[in-house]
Amino acid sequence: MTTTPATGLPDPASVTSLDELYALFDELSMEGGWHRRSPALWPEPRKNLLPARWSYADIKSVLDAAGRLVDHSMADRRNVTLTNPAEGNIYPTVRTLVAAYQLIRPGETADAHRHTPSALRIILEGRGTSTVVNGVRLEMRPGDVLLTPSYAWHSHSAAGPDDCYWVDILDVPLIHLLEPMFFERHPDELESDVVDAEESPLAFRWEDSLERLAAQRTAPEHGMAEREIQLGDPALRTIALHVQQMSAGFRSATSRTTANSIFTVLRGSGETEIDGEVFSWEKGDIIAVPAWRPYRHRVSADAYLVRASDEPVMRAFDLLRTTTA
Repeated sequence: MTTTPATGLPDPASVTSLDELYALFDELSMEGGWHRRSPALWPEPRKNLLPARWSYADIKSVLDAAGRLVDHSMADRRNVTLTNPAEGNIYPTVRTLVAAYQLIRPGETADAHRHTPSALRIILEGRGTSTVVNGVRLEMRPGDVLLTPSYAWHSHSAAGPDDCYWVDILDVPLIHLLEPMFFERHPDELESDVVDAEESPLAFRWEDSLERLAAQRTAPEHGMAEREIQLGDPALRTIALHVQQMSAGFRSATSRTTANSIFTVLRGSGETEIDGEVFSWEKGDIIAVPAWRPYRHRVSADAYLVRASDEPVMRAFDLLRTTTA
């Protein structure tokens, strides 16, 4: 096989064997559709990430230790991200979403910053803490869900008396994939001209969620809960939020969806079977259900779960498929 003088590459006219042809492919960083090292298409979603559960009781004690050892000079947000245990994974909880637990202690302030990933907070414990989003201060109380839309300034502060614990869920892995990541710290550390608000489109109050759930007269058709409400429509452009209520003894249907889901347990206990693997859960725990894994719930004590999913993303591209049995 001869080479082309201008490029130094093999001359395609002199190629006489497939081995020489494939060597030329490598030189040119390309691949023949009939000669792929691995398939580009497959019959259904692959099982790349794993079902998983994180115990709030275990992680809370770790956060408490971090509260003694990690101060504002080290990190203005004392959080621990939940990395899916699949081999080789270094960040996401499920493919497009990441979850974290966060602790803020009385007297602490997390300075304002903004980023293109959207975020939400599900408050587990503690009173006397607030978040400021684009100049609006909102108190964060147990059971509340608060939103931080893409590129909104946001900070947190704790006046006390309690340590405050919450769950963060963000679409950072989606932004990593699409690559429009921007992050900026506030030039003055905190926003000025802040106003207080009790009601806001960014705050879903627990008492309102309970009232809406109590008003539901029929169970959702999918059979995954006895009562269900959606927060927002959707809550964020990339993340849907559903609060689900289930009584002790409830057994759900089995669902499989292309949407990736993260469940946060607000109250109660039970277990979730995901693709044949059973995960027990109780208050504060987080359960990761990757796309297209069949799952079902069995409830042992009256339960409230918040399901965060990337349904809006899947729906926007006509990729949302769900089966229930």
